[in-house]
Amino acid sequence: MTHQGSCHCGRIRFEAEGDIGSATSCNCSICQRKGTLMWFVPRSALRVLTPDENASTYVFNKHVIRHRFCPTCGIHPYGEGTTPSGEAIAAVNLRCIEGIDLQAIPVSHFDGRSL
Repeated sequence: MTHQGSCHCGRIRFEAEGDIGSATSCNCSICQRKGTLMWFVPRSALRVLTPDENASTYVFNKHVIRHRFCPTCGIHPYGEGTTPSGEAIAAVNLRCIEGIDLQAIPVSHFDGRSL
């Protein structure tokens, strides 16, 4: 299934392919502040529909995750990184996906603060 998403102002729009079976909530310093519910997909399953320069990038700590956000409205629609085995992955913010029932998606909690 293809899911449509965007930041609040629409400067960043994307499609993500796959079935949303669960979400992850992380308590690391940035995720807790952003309040994202992440859905991890292979990076190839995320298709950004707007020019790459429409999104800004923030990295911190070990600089392994590229937190992508809109410089206009401030919303963080997705992040990019690699798995421990080296595969490109995207963390899609489910709060930016249109037409889904967030209450129906099971959420697991990840202790990113302790890493």
